[in-house]
Amino acid sequence: MQITDALIDKLAALSKLQFPDEEREAIKADFERMLHFVDKLQEVDTSGVEPLIHVTEEVNHLRQDIPQGQLTTEETLHNAPDHDGQHFRVPKVVKK
Repeated sequence: MQITDALIDKLAALSKLQFPDEEREAIKADFERMLHFVDKLQEVDTSGVEPLIHVTEEVNHLRQDIPQGQLTTEETLHNAPDHDGQHFRVPKVVKK
């Protein structure tokens, strides 16, 4: 695969990035090194190697999600900087 200015422009558009003209040569070199690395990986003989689905054979042992101990409204609002007795009060962040 040949790395061209058109390819870099297409990748930049797809990724919503802008590359300054002075950085294009460095970007081309980086892409060429990446492609060379992938080509090197293609040379590795993987016949007889089972596909890796999971890194380990470990299984997550999750606990049951059982509700325990609830706070009262007063306990919940105890350290709130501002509240009206039942709800937290926060500064408005969305303007209409």
